[in-house]
Amino acid sequence: MANCFVGDIQGCYDDLRRLLDLAEFDFDNDTLWLCGDLVARGPDSLNTLRFVKSLGQQAVSVLGNHDLHLLAVAHGVAPLKKKDKLQALMEAPDRDELLEWLRHRPLLAEHPDLPIMMIHAGLSPAWDAHTARSCAREVESLLRGDQYQWLLHNMYGDQPDSWDDNLLGIERYRYIINSFTRMRFCYFDGRLEFKCKKGPTESTPGLRPWFEQREHHVDDPILVFGHWAALMGATGKDDIKGLDTGCVWGNSLTMWRYEDDAMIATPCPAYAK
Repeated sequence: MANCFVGDIQGCYDDLRRLLDLAEFDFDNDTLWLCGDLVARGPDSLNTLRFVKSLGQQAVSVLGNHDLHLLAVAHGVAPLKKKDKLQALMEAPDRDELLEWLRHRPLLAEHPDLPIMMIHAGLSPAWDAHTARSCAREVESLLRGDQYQWLLHNMYGDQPDSWDDNLLGIERYRYIINSFTRMRFCYFDGRLEFKCKKGPTESTPGLRPWFEQREHHVDDPILVFGHWAALMGATGKDDIKGLDTGCVWGNSLTMWRYEDDAMIATPCPAYAK
């Protein structure tokens, strides 16, 4: 029984199936953990969602920024962009069922028995693990409830970029969403930065990767995340697993298997331009 963690699929369905075959994934016993961004930019977001949903409790996926964008598009909040390649999904007969399933995915997922926490982009340096859990549950409750369309309409924006326990309303929710689904770098004072998509060695002065800005505690779980293709998984930390290796950009789709600490990857065509 293995726990297999996979980075951003972004609609690269055939590449996901090839990776699972390469890893000899056991559909009867193994669990597939997905770091979000199931959809967009790749050729087959529709079958990616159908497949992951069909796995039931054998698959655990968190929400990424592209997943939230899809929900926003479906509710008329954001325009459908041709480069996102979501038209087939938007016209599918099971569209509403798939989107309902998607909006019930968490922002943060933890293994019930192992010290592993999975998110899409990262954890704010201002949060400990307890605060991160609490913040995730706040927004998940809104997404799954009657206020989810209000949240989708108001979630876009870069402010606030600093955490305050006293933040209220949409400012609080926006910060939480941005931390979990959008950030890569932070400023030295802990403020979140959203524009730079380069790797750490190429970044502008004054920025640090979010995982280098966080204080480390001996009881911290292993953090597994995606979102940052330019990082190519190179965090320099054994307990921080970056799994977005740019599948949709023609690099590879990567899996980390907890039980033997194996990294397994399959090369991918360049789908996005």
